[in-house]
Amino acid sequence: MRIYIMRHGEAQHFAASDADRPLTDRGAALSEQMAAQLAGQFDNDLDMVWVSPYLRAQQTWQAMASSLPEPKRVMTVDEITPYGDAEDVAAYLKAVIGIEQPENLLIVSHLPLVGYLTAEMVPGLQPPMFITSSIAAIDYQPDSDSGDLLWHANPEG
Repeated sequence: MRIYIMRHGEAQHFAASDADRPLTDRGAALSEQMAAQLAGQFDNDLDMVWVSPYLRAQQTWQAMASSLPEPKRVMTVDEITPYGDAEDVAAYLKAVIGIEQPENLLIVSHLPLVGYLTAEMVPGLQPPMFITSSIAAIDYQPDSDSGDLLWHANPEG
């Protein structure tokens, strides 16, 4: 199966709270660009999307949605905020994969979680750095609990 881990698009620096920081126009545009690039990875189906409850992640998904296949399921997952624990999220992710058996899953989250979660899913990998709107693609084998980093793409611009 494929797991796509994405950092949200560029956000405003200030808001009433960290959770309320909206995307900038540039952040929305670069997220759309990455969605267009990601769209070629799917054979007509997008099984599952997990999105952080923070505004900038929700807006990133909204900017991407029209360029991607209609997902079978979109979930707001409270555990994937910037303060999420990568080990706990990886365990939850593996449990969901074991039960629901999706062929692909997109996660829209934050630093530092995206880097640490990528490393949790790919044994031996150092946590990669994610600029805003970047995406890592992992080929994950649930039977052997092993993952390989296929690519890590950054937006242009």
